[in-house]
Amino acid sequence: MKKIYFSLMLFATLFVSSCSMDTKPFGVLDDQTAIRDKEDLHQFRNNLYTGFRSATAGSWLYVQDLMMDEFHGVISNGNRNGIINGGNILPSTSEMESFWASCYSRIAVSNSVIEKADGLLAKEGLTDADKAEIGRYRAEAYFSRAYFFFFLADHYCQSYTQTNPEAEHSGLPLSVTYNPSGNAAIYPDRSTLAETFKLIQDDLDEAYKGLKAYEASGASDVAALLSPNSAYLSSYAIEAMQARVALVKGDWATALAKAKDVIESGRYQLTSIADYAKLWTDDEGSEVIWRPFRSKSDELGSSTGGAYISSNNQSCDYLPTYPTLAGYGDGDCRFGVFFSVNQTLKVEGENYIAYQFSKFPGNVALRTDDTNNLINMTKPFRLSEMYLIAAEACARTNQDGSQYMNDFLAKRIEDYRSASYTSDQLLNAALKQRKLEFIGEGFRMSDLRRTHQGFTRQATHPEISDAGLTPIDNIIVVAGAGLAYTADDHRFTWPIPKSELDANPHLAGQQNPGYSN
Repeated sequence: MKKIYFSLMLFATLFVSSCSMDTKPFGVLDDQTAIRDKEDLHQFRNNLYTGFRSATAGSWLYVQDLMMDEFHGVISNGNRNGIINGGNILPSTSEMESFWASCYSRIAVSNSVIEKADGLLAKEGLTDADKAEIGRYRAEAYFSRAYFFFFLADHYCQSYTQTNPEAEHSGLPLSVTYNPSGNAAIYPDRSTLAETFKLIQDDLDEAYKGLKAYEASGASDVAALLSPNSAYLSSYAIEAMQARVALVKGDWATALAKAKDVIESGRYQLTSIADYAKLWTDDEGSEVIWRPFRSKSDELGSSTGGAYISSNNQSCDYLPTYPTLAGYGDGDCRFGVFFSVNQTLKVEGENYIAYQFSKFPGNVALRTDDTNNLINMTKPFRLSEMYLIAAEACARTNQDGSQYMNDFLAKRIEDYRSASYTSDQLLNAALKQRKLEFIGEGFRMSDLRRTHQGFTRQATHPEISDAGLTPIDNIIVVAGAGLAYTADDHRFTWPIPKSELDANPHLAGQQNPGYSN
């Protein structure tokens, strides 16, 4: 692959006060700090998991969901995330700059691990066990690079299924070596979207190959690695990611094949109705493919639930819209897990009763004191996603995927009766269930983008008025109450940050449509 350099011009805003272009990102060793052996690499590789833990919780999930149709702001929320919820997306919006910078920071760390691992593997005298272990760390770094490039592509590039992926400058600036530089002359411009996705897929292939080799090595921790709730990446987590990428790309054959591999491995089982609440209160379940470890002493891994509810149950920043609540039918175990009735909601001195979004209630084991800090372990890949990907891929290719949908719904709806689905019915069911299952997990924007659907938020809350309770329409932020995006709304693609455009002259004229430079 051609050697590409990238400036990573926003690293400094994340880690230090200086804006030096030569500042190395957190965790990257300089020339004077050598990784001498696999033990050193093992320690350094922990930076990858620090990145995963941070990037699978908090704003990485709720920002993209608050932009869409499922939540209303409450007038007492201090305008937290109000710009996003109101649809005011600009190249200078802080969230747009922060995600871009953070992704490229993690990509640089990944590049460094890959290069250090390759250097160690080139040494003589390694045992087979040494090679497998170093290969594992290398594989994890390839996954990390793919993971963050995919996040960027799925937010800062137009949807693969709704644009020409071969169009010039439709993809991302690609960085595959660690070489920070202040020389703007060598900064790359945007690749094509096809080139971006090829890099993601190639990296995932490398990750899969390396982890499969490690799993075949007979290492003592392989059994735990291949069990539910694994704290570390396995080959099945890689396949889950491959299925997700293929779905977004519209590659139905690959999406189905990868999802089937995970399902048919038999290592994971859909969480039962009886245990579904524990999936969110205890952060564990038979369907969790990968769960980056965190403890209550960890500083990183922000609160996801805190964007919606308060730890003392006295206030809410965002409430679910009425159609969000109404989408769950009778007997659906998710409704009672995801939503609770707050009978003491205080807004500007008045008391209200309202449904609140409580999918992320905080794990007791992660509390640092008697206060519920609304911190949960993250669960980036679950078997439920694989079932719904398989069902959708079958529907898109006119294959019978009824069993995938029936198996899934039997674990979500009390007394569910199996049904036969036509392709159209199966597609509609798969898309609906993605909306219901993954609310608050950062999927909504991506799903609307790739299926070319707009939205209009329903501004009223009849679920409260119809119950004879004090209406809550007057406590909803007016600016975003009836927000609407057409299917072609430019805000479904985030803008290239202004600071990036200012720093890299090669990006001139390459801003996404609908935004000014």
